[in-house]
Amino acid sequence: MIEQFKKFLNEEQDPKAIEKIASKLNDLLMKNEEIGYIAVQKKPAITVLPDSIVLTNKRIIICQPKNLGLSMNFIDYTWDEIEGTFVKENILGSEFSFTTRTNMEVSIDYIPKIQARKIFTYAKEQLDVLKSGAALNATIIDEVPLIFIEEEVEIIEEMETEEVTNFAEIMPVVPPVFNMEKEQLNTVAETTKESGLSGLSQDDLFDKLQNYKKLLDNGLILQGEYDAFKKEILSYM
Repeated sequence: MIEQFKKFLNEEQDPKAIEKIASKLNDLLMKNEEIGYIAVQKKPAITVLPDSIVLTNKRIIICQPKNLGLSMNFIDYTWDEIEGTFVKENILGSEFSFTTRTNMEVSIDYIPKIQARKIFTYAKEQLDVLKSGAALNATIIDEVPLIFIEEEVEIIEEMETEEVTNFAEIMPVVPPVFNMEKEQLNTVAETTKESGLSGLSQDDLFDKLQNYKKLLDNGLILQGEYDAFKKEILSYM
């Protein structure tokens, strides 16, 4: 672990601080997590226990030594929590800061200018990778074809109806008879007889019989009623 951190020692990092961080980070790194850069505070006075900031491909880790270097506090922020990063160069070092999506601002000062520029650049690269991944996912979702469900439309077939020109064909000669009692049926028969049934010709009697047959076929009279009318008309034919 210490050997791989030697690449950070050529930009004014404190070797002792790097060594302490290396001994702690070995158990903190997650699977497939790689360290991209380490920056260490360098205050004007002698800094025995400087703070440091570690940037990996998954998060930013703030390292703060405590209890005379016997322990250390670690505060980390994943890249998807970070809204933006900033660098402010001062006369004595630079201040690196970043804001989170919860409007929290975190900063660490007295970072050597070269180190501050390196961590700023690395942070921008990681945020760009995160944004590119989000844009790619959005593009994939946009390219998913939409499935339209065709709604079945009930087609009502229009049937042609026969135009009736001769209403006499469907109109009964006598009032329609429904479930007549025997006395009522006799009354109708007598009325029909009195109306001049005997004075009709054979063709007229035949037409009347046909009209009664149509009433029977259309369900307007019963079979017994039809038989009675038929018998009456046939008696005059």
